Amino acid sequence: MDRALYLAMSGAKQDMYGLQLHANNLANVRTTGFRADLEQARSMQAFGEGMPSRVFSMTERPGQDFAQGAVMTTGRDLDVAVEGNGWLAVLDASGQEAYTRAGHLKIDQTGLLQNSNGSLMVGENGGPIFIPLPISKIEIGKDGTVSVRPQGAPADAMEVVDRIKMVKPDNSELFKDVDGLFKSKVPAQIFDADAEVTLLSGALEGSNVNAVGEMTSMIDLQRHFEMQVKLMKTAEEMDQASSSLLRLG
Repeated sequence: MDRALYLAMSGAKQDMYGLQLHANNLANVRTTGFRADLEQARSMQAFGEGMPSRVFSMTERPGQDFAQGAVMTTGRDLDVAVEGNGWLAVLDASGQEAYTRAGHLKIDQTGLLQNSNGSLMVGENGGPIFIPLPISKIEIGKDGTVSVRPQGAPADAMEVVDRIKMVKPDNSELFKDVDGLFKSKVPAQIFDADAEVTLLSGALEGSNVNAVGEMTSMIDLQRHFEMQVKLMKTAEEMDQASSSLLRLG
């Protein structure tokens, strides 16, 4: 009974973790460039005093689904989507280089180019991209080149101000941090720019989350959680029955 209660308790706890993971995926079904988290459960040996006769379950996030999301045409000059494999380089909250597929860009009041999450875009020199305001037009080329036309300048007076840094590391070299940005598994490692990565201007890459699949997984985990709770209730009833027998004896 004690072992049954322990197994049911640990199983229910891990089911809750799995539900949280799938709920987060479902919540980001419309988040630009989002990569769905994968979930798996496995049994782990419990070591301690006495014989190692117990196991516990563990839910873990082994990685992400790196499949490309659907590309949506927006026609907006500051929207870009990475074509094929590759990543846009940004700066995280601590100023370290990180990588994302979210290409919904904007210019803040100081002229810094950032994405919709507020992360500063990285230029080819490794620093933030500064746009000299005011401007009347901005264009982002296929190779990431950022060109602007100053306000009041002739229609053909486009000036190149910088180029968005794009990288193409192997996906196995990356991990998703708590801020949702991808970073190198090697601390402080920065990947070099890759000229093979290209952009599609006036478009955005959507999330690669399969809403139906996430809902199905959540229903399955919810039912499994209910089964674990019933098992704990059964263990409690068996314990009460055993106590009654001892009192009768």
